[in-house]
Amino acid sequence: MLLANKTAIVTGSANGIGEAVAHLFSTHGARLLLLDRDEARNAAVASAIAVERGRAIPIALDLRNRPAIDAAVEKGVDEFGAIDILINNAGIYPRQDFMSMTEQQWDEMQDINLKSMFHLTQAVLPGMLSRGAGKIVNISSVTFHLGMASLAHYIASKGGVIGLTRALARELGPHNVYVNCVTPGAILVEAEKAVVTDEQVRAWVDQQSLKRRILPLDIARVCLFLSCELSDGMTGQTLNVDGGWVMY
Repeated sequence: MLLANKTAIVTGSANGIGEAVAHLFSTHGARLLLLDRDEARNAAVASAIAVERGRAIPIALDLRNRPAIDAAVEKGVDEFGAIDILINNAGIYPRQDFMSMTEQQWDEMQDINLKSMFHLTQAVLPGMLSRGAGKIVNISSVTFHLGMASLAHYIASKGGVIGLTRALARELGPHNVYVNCVTPGAILVEAEKAVVTDEQVRAWVDQQSLKRRILPLDIARVCLFLSCELSDGMTGQTLNVDGGWVMY
């Protein structure tokens, strides 16, 4: 029970990495505030956690909507007393070659993948700073280390996540607020079927040191580590969870 009596916000909680984080954190005693724009699937995750005797409040919202974010955080504080952990996971990753990319596509990527972290972090920080305690985990991507075609807008947003992590770690460390980052590799999630081929997936696994698909649970376990006392000597770090694809 590494997170007993802790409250965590998880964004992008309706599926994939966010869903895995929610279930794992619940088994370790965390109370959860689940933020996702897919109302039905997010509610289903909360219901499954309730069946497991956990406690999770699902809130459907668009992470580009700052007033909705502030209201969600206020609800979490009213229900649970404080927000101890923030997992900034929500993101999108459509492919688009650079020369045909529109400004709207660029802006949408930055708003959802990066600016949402600005909004969420600002919303939870007053409480963390007043208590002198907090854990923030930002989800970036191994593509920042690799560079990939047709993902310039995505990789730029994920590079920004790493930069934000480092800057906030410097600024918030004196207040005992920890900020770290995870860069997942090629994760086996339902959404990948819409953007990659089986051949591409096989090529990625061939480049990994571990010859298996990396699962959402693999990422969730690292998020758990970064959210509990086991990582109290770390801040400003980026942990690569990609089966040994990139080493740095």
